[in-house]
Amino acid sequence: MTTTLPPAPSPAAPTPGRAPAPTSPVGGARPGPRTFTTEVLAVLGRRLRRLRRGPGRAIGVVLNPLVSMVLLGYLFRDAITLPAGGSYVEYVFAGGAVQVGLACVGPTAVSMAMDLQGGIVDRFRSLPISRSAVPLGHTAADLLTALAALVVTTGAGLLLGWRSHTGLLPTLGGFALIAAFTYVMLWLGVLLATTLRSIETISVVAPFIVIVLPFLSSAFLSPQSMPGAIRPIAEWNPVSAVIAACRDLWGNPATAGPGYVGEHPLVVVAVTLSTLFAVCVTVSLRRFRKP
Repeated sequence: MTTTLPPAPSPAAPTPGRAPAPTSPVGGARPGPRTFTTEVLAVLGRRLRRLRRGPGRAIGVVLNPLVSMVLLGYLFRDAITLPAGGSYVEYVFAGGAVQVGLACVGPTAVSMAMDLQGGIVDRFRSLPISRSAVPLGHTAADLLTALAALVVTTGAGLLLGWRSHTGLLPTLGGFALIAAFTYVMLWLGVLLATTLRSIETISVVAPFIVIVLPFLSSAFLSPQSMPGAIRPIAEWNPVSAVIAACRDLWGNPATAGPGYVGEHPLVVVAVTLSTLFAVCVTVSLRRFRKP
């Protein structure tokens, strides 16, 4: 008795006029939103576990704004006089809050550079996961750390005498602006890591961002009191625009100049942050995909 086997099914021919299903860079179908979210959460959990085992970087994010507020806002509160008057503690709080975002640049860059050098990124590249899940997980975990640092900074500011005078919604709007600024700074850290790829070089560049940028802005001193050559830099510094917008939202003393930045800080913040964010994300993901 002879058994006739059915012929093996031939692969379905592509439908005319229809493009083939997109594939991920590592092969296979492109993951859906649920799979992509799972991948990001996996990287996020790994990053949080590393921060728990080595909390030194997270402590540094908290200490930077606290030291600035205590040294300047408390010790020098009677020695520094604002041109338009007002409480110097309330004036300096916005500068300390912005420092939370600036202090995150270095830890994020170092962490990404360590992964790039340690081979873990090559292992991720060999897996069927989205390439963008790795930097997204890193930045999401570091954003949670930064928000916790912002809570500690706000508590210290309240103890020193900072108050918001504009109601609940504008107050929350100011903190949302700080959170958005912080997230952009996290992607700046990813850009530094994917561009420099050297922990030693990042360790030299990151302190420049944390220390120099605030002092070349309106974070601690009025731009009108600075030398003539430094004043335009401080007035057009994007950090100054973020600080000025927060002071307006919180009703705190401000030293905005008569120029466009001083009169329209929210417009300047929207343009500068969106542009910087687009550049950092685009260039970082492009460099991250390259071995």
